[in-house]
Amino acid sequence: MAKLQTIRKEKPETNEPLSISGRAMDNLQFIRETMERSTHFTAVPGYGGIFMGLTAIAASIIANQQVHVKDWLTVWFIEAILAFAIGLFAMWQKSKIANMPLNSAPAKKFAMSFLPPLICGVVLTFGLWRFGYFEAMVPMWLLLYGAAVVSGGAFSVRVVPIMGWCFMALGAIAFLLPTGYGNLIMGLGFGVLHIVFGLIIARRFGG
Repeated sequence: MAKLQTIRKEKPETNEPLSISGRAMDNLQFIRETMERSTHFTAVPGYGGIFMGLTAIAASIIANQQVHVKDWLTVWFIEAILAFAIGLFAMWQKSKIANMPLNSAPAKKFAMSFLPPLICGVVLTFGLWRFGYFEAMVPMWLLLYGAAVVSGGAFSVRVVPIMGWCFMALGAIAFLLPTGYGNLIMGLGFGVLHIVFGLIIARRFGG
């Protein structure tokens, strides 16, 4: 019988040169993504916060003149929509100047941390409205907005979470005050705090 010899299949040697440019692009992409993940979201608007504060003070004055609860709520609902529009526009403008698009990794982290407390605030507002617990709305708004700012501020500059804690402290104080002080507390929180911290952000962090 003839001896069977095992046949080796050798891998063909490839003399293709390594793509140095391809590796360089991969490394640059990795570095860019790593830096983007570690970057703080600095497009929190300072001037936008000032305008939000001014509209909140005006809303507190108008709301204080309302007799019916429905009219009082309408004033603050309009103010909430207006403030949201001002803040979003100012954030978009500042992000363009800072060359940090709103779909960047830091911006997404900020939004995903900022939105849940606000959504809870909207749901709780309708719940309190349904059951007639209007006096609990003011401290609840301040506390949940402060929680949103603290959570989102974890991915922003240090002054942002400090502002959030101030809102939460004011919300806690609101529970201890008579309900007649609601509009004053709202003016101090959404008005004065926004203006003060808006000035700090605008001066120290480029608008």
